Amino acid sequence: MSTPSLKALVEQALGPIAEPRHVRDLVVGDDGAVSFTFILTRDDPGSLPRQARKAVEAVGGVSAVKVTVVESGDEGRPSARSPARPSPAAPPAPPTPDEMPALGKVLAISSGKGGVGKSTVSANLAAALARDGYRVGLMDADIYGPNIPRMFGRNEKPEVQGGKIQPLEGHGVKLMSLGFIVERDAPAIWRGPIIMKIITQFLRDVAWGELDYFLVDLPPGTGDAQLSLTQIVRLHGALIVTTPQEMAVGDSLRGAKMFERVGVGIIGIVENMSYFVCPHCHERSEVFLAGGGSRLAAELGVPLLGQVPLQAGMPDLADRGEPIVVSQPESPAGVALRELARTVVTRTAGLAPALPITAAPR
Repeated sequence: MSTPSLKALVEQALGPIAEPRHVRDLVVGDDGAVSFTFILTRDDPGSLPRQARKAVEAVGGVSAVKVTVVESGDEGRPSARSPARPSPAAPPAPPTPDEMPALGKVLAISSGKGGVGKSTVSANLAAALARDGYRVGLMDADIYGPNIPRMFGRNEKPEVQGGKIQPLEGHGVKLMSLGFIVERDAPAIWRGPIIMKIITQFLRDVAWGELDYFLVDLPPGTGDAQLSLTQIVRLHGALIVTTPQEMAVGDSLRGAKMFERVGVGIIGIVENMSYFVCPHCHERSEVFLAGGGSRLAAELGVPLLGQVPLQAGMPDLADRGEPIVVSQPESPAGVALRELARTVVTRTAGLAPALPITAAPR
């Protein structure tokens, strides 16, 4: 069969499958080899090139078929993907955090490690602000170890009214914690998506009302809870809690850098367990290495907001649900924590909520 006749048969075979705009550069060799370019538009099903190949192969005298596929608008450049497979969907963009003005100043209280007294600072700071007349909410975001219920002496399950969870209240502070919802011995064996869902619900589905300060007690580290919080609500800043020794300072530095990485400013450093005041002779002793909080503050370029001393009997008060700023406000720790609350008020007075950097770094 002559080449022109074979080409006519090939064109006839392609006619019912593709309009002229789909096929270009049809070449039929003397040996019966056929090649052509198939232009794939967005409306074309992925099976069209395969159907064209089968139709041409069915023509007598065709020895081989070569189909080049290009996308409409990219003529001349072969497509690197199979036309039968759609391009993979782009990953969803990170959520944009909301500004929630009804919550007032939204402050995260964080640390790089456990055992530094972060929840103690959170509970007493909230209670001290409430004693000074501010409307305060405290959200316990420590999903794996919620301690705020015990520190405020509340363990009832919250009510739901009008589709909103009603926060409990202790010492003038509105409270929400997973400890109010799950049993005391129930382990929270959850991955990131569930943690984000819980934090979202605590922020958006709780009837917080109008507040002046909204404190979030975060778990140790730089994990799902911290990232979820910055993706849900626009924070005014973060307070970093540490103890004086270098092991705690190093971990707290990483916690602070996490907030800086996502665009949330550090308000300052709180050094807990800074020293011990003897209840008998009132002599001050440095139990741990001194100066860790000051060194961390200097490295980050932020102020040291306060130094809270160790105090005998303070853990017993916490276990009984009595923050020391309420039960012993004139004690060394009570005075230091009340002064911390006033410093936080001053430092956050002019702060606007930050818009965190939620996009993944390139």
